[in-house]
Order: sequence, then C-alpha cells, then structure tokens
Amino acid sequence: MIAVIGKLAAVVLAVSFLPPGMPVRTDDVRDAEWYLSYLHVQQAWQTSRGSGLTVAVIDSGVNAKQPELSGNVLKGTDAYRDFAGDGRQDPDGHGTAMASLIAAHGKGGNNGALGIAPEAKILPVRASVGGDPTPEDIRKSIEWAVGHDAKVLCIALAGGPSEQWVPVLDEALKSDVVIVAGVGNTTQGDTQVAWPAAYPGVIAAAGIDQSGKHAALSVTGPEVVLSAPAVDIVSPGANGQYVKGSGTSAATAIIAGAAALIRAKYPTMPAAEVVHRLEATAIDAGPPGRDDEYGYGILNLVGALTANVPPLKPSASPSAPAPASFSPAAPAASAPQSGHDNTVWLLALLGVLLAAAVAGTAIALRRARA
Repeated sequence: MIAVIGKLAAVVLAVSFLPPGMPVRTDDVRDAEWYLSYLHVQQAWQTSRGSGLTVAVIDSGVNAKQPELSGNVLKGTDAYRDFAGDGRQDPDGHGTAMASLIAAHGKGGNNGALGIAPEAKILPVRASVGGDPTPEDIRKSIEWAVGHDAKVLCIALAGGPSEQWVPVLDEALKSDVVIVAGVGNTTQGDTQVAWPAAYPGVIAAAGIDQSGKHAALSVTGPEVVLSAPAVDIVSPGANGQYVKGSGTSAATAIIAGAAALIRAKYPTMPAAEVVHRLEATAIDAGPPGRDDEYGYGILNLVGALTANVPPLKPSASPSAPAPASFSPAAPAASAPQSGHDNTVWLLALLGVLLAAAVAGTAIALRRARA
C-alpha cells in the first residue's frame, strides 16, 4: 500500500489506486480487460475513438516507451521540478497505468492493452517521483495542463480539503475543462468522498466490480457522480510489466477516456454539457435515481455518444456553487451550474482550517493503485 511519506504544514497528498497485484502475462492482457466488453467499447468506437482530443494525466509521469502508448504521449512537464522535464518517464508505474486505461492502442492484432479512447493524446504532467505530491505540485500541475490545451483532466488523487484546491479548480472549470477525480478507497482509510472529487463540477468517479455491483473499496457519499469498473483491472505498469489491481483510480481514468470520446465527437460541446451527457445517459443502479454508491449510475459509453440528450438550461458553465461548508461530506449540486457565494465559502473554509490548526491535525490525501 502506498503510504503518506512526508508531512507539510497544511496538507500531504497521496494517490488513489491499490498496490499492484501479480504480474500478468502479455498474451493474457486482452482477455483480462473485462471492462472493454462490459462497456461495449467496440460499439462506441464506431462513433468516436478520441481523435484530436488531449487528456492530461496528472500523476507520476507516463512511460512514453510503453508500446501500447507509442505515438500517443505528448511532451509534458515535471511540475514538481519547476517544469524542468517532459513528464515522459515513470519509474512508479501509476501514471502509465492511468494513461493506458485512457489511450492505449494495443500492439497489433489482439495483443497488448487497449484504452477507452485509443486515438486520444496523453499530456503527462508529472506531479511527483518517489513519493507523494504536495498540494502545491498538484495546483501547479492543473494550471499547467489547462494552459496547454488539455480538454480533460485525469486526477487519480484522493484526499482532504485545502484552500489551494478552490481557485485552481474554479479556473479550470471556467476554462471549459472536464475534470475527473477518484472518490477514494475504503481500503486506504477513506470514509468520505475525497477532494478534488468532492468539489462541485468535478466528476467524482466511484467503482464497480465485474458484476456491475458497487465495489466495496469505493467510498460512498452525496458527491458521487458516476461509476465505472475499478476491480481486477489489468494495465501496463512500471518497466513494461502488466499488473492487475483494484481502486477508484481505474474508474477515474476510464471515465476520463469516456469524456475524451464525447469531446472528440462533439468538439464544440461545453464541458458542462459533456458532464450532463454522462450523467443523463448513465445506467441507473441501486435505488432509483442518483444515490450515494453509484451516483447517477454506471458509465454508458454508447449512450453517452449517441443518445439524444436535451441540453442544460439556460447556462452551460461547468462551474457550480461551492458547498456551504468546507467538508468532503457536504452535499454537492446535482448538475454543474454557474456562480457561487465566495464570502460564505471562505468563512467556512477559515473556520475549518482554524479548527484543524488548534487540534494540531494535518489533512492527508491518498493515491490508490492497481
């Protein structure tokens, strides 16, 4: 299990996916990718394969030499090193796994891993190496990705609230970017929907298993937006190995791939309409309507690409009102809207931060791995 290895004065970030499982043989990879048939990706590809769309993977970097990602990894950056590198190295393997779930194109024939949007481009933004990223590194990563034309952000991070999240998330949403983040894993001690997933306007990604049931490892809460496969997920890892694991990071990457397919199919569609389309076409599961386990339901790739979905009204701004209190458990708006009361929000934020300081506590953020 990946643990928090350092503390900062305010927040420590860790990532959301469980430790790697046993290595998977190369020729078994395609058969093991159960989520491809479950989501009917071959049918979805008749409408869109993600061509012309850029997805930023804010993580541990992406191995550009991974055969399934050849030609799909753009020159990115190393945000934690003041933008000195290009983000195309990944000794950890987590970022490569995320990128592969989004945009892997296989190795020819029926060999190698496939992602949801195999013609999309990956913009790797390396937020850390050999440890957990800091909130400042994540803030810089998001800003850099938005400034370099990423239309979808895959943030496989889970953690507690921080004042650093708010302005950068607001700016990204106002910049017409779809943001997908994991809700967090109960296996890593998370009990509430984590940040940045808990922030209104962000797609909070929860997990399901192969039977379509809520994955026990996936955190529940009123902020959950959408569910996707997150159990026994096979993907390339570090050093060219294939691994199988479980965690809400997988659901995050898969939903980010789905957003890429939609944005490639509808290039002028605002980000809020993309989110709305994903919500409106989701396959309802659990109690009727939105619920705290599945959100609006299970990702429906084909429906999201082809259904006749009435638009939001009257505004398609992806920014939503901030919660009344600075807590991952605060109810989120059911659909992205525009505008919020910054004064009330900031007062609530200051109160929580002051309480944390008095108690001498630190807020931790976690990464989950497959």
